[in-house]
Amino acid sequence: MCAICGCGQDEARIGDPHGPLPADHVPSGDPWHGAVAAMHVHTHADGTTHAHPHPHGLEHGHAHSHQPEQFAHHAGATRLVAVEQDILARNDAIATANRRAFQAARTLALNLVSSPGSGKTTLLVETLRRIGNRHPVAVIEGDQETTADADRVRATGAPAIQINTGKGCHLDAGQIRTASERLGLPKSGILFIENVGNLVCPASFDLGEDRKVVIVSVTEGEDKPLKYSPMFAASGLMVVTKCDLLPHLDFDLDRLIDNARRINPALAVLKLSARTGEGMDRWLQWLDAARALRLAAD
Repeated sequence: MCAICGCGQDEARIGDPHGPLPADHVPSGDPWHGAVAAMHVHTHADGTTHAHPHPHGLEHGHAHSHQPEQFAHHAGATRLVAVEQDILARNDAIATANRRAFQAARTLALNLVSSPGSGKTTLLVETLRRIGNRHPVAVIEGDQETTADADRVRATGAPAIQINTGKGCHLDAGQIRTASERLGLPKSGILFIENVGNLVCPASFDLGEDRKVVIVSVTEGEDKPLKYSPMFAASGLMVVTKCDLLPHLDFDLDRLIDNARRINPALAVLKLSARTGEGMDRWLQWLDAARALRLAAD
């Protein structure tokens, strides 16, 4: 279990780049996550602590307290903060190694983040079709269950690998390391990481990417940036999808953009429709420019 958000991150399964593996094949995933999240911490009345591994099959996420009840809440909060800091520090160390690997391969790595149903996969599939053979691409797909999105991506001819997070609500750097080693990096190309649909936890986990791209559809509220401000603050680009539906919706696009830039004044914005093709050329131009910056940095 992830001690930050409580999700079952240790249940992740990373597939094969050539398709689903047998049902009984469960790769280890991130070695850090299981070790830290399965640690059971005891706090004593004198303030000292000791820890032992939490056996699998027992309920995770609670702590034994050997102290008066009035001190339990404060000690528990302190303990959670310490574990959270430890997990994020370990994740960031792996993310730094990922970033070095991406840089060595001259690969532009983009972390695509959004709410569920924003049209992220539809945009990605149409993007891959339009890129064609212009430069190398690869995709890491993150979903709680199924290989449906990875299958859609592979149908375009692009290599893809699926990470199923089970009860986990975000990808972490260790999973990206394992998946990219199995998949192989697109040298001098673009690695698209499609994160789990969630605007909360993916904001906290650096994967080693060059940029986060937050995707918002016009079928969502204009106040999304205000409700999920850390994600918009962490992103370098906001892509507004399904713009072909605007004539049929009571949606204020200018208000969405204004709210996003209240959180992140430097946030770039693109408006498009993957279904009609409106704005797709500008999106591809942005990708080409970001890739050129990655190549020029080496």
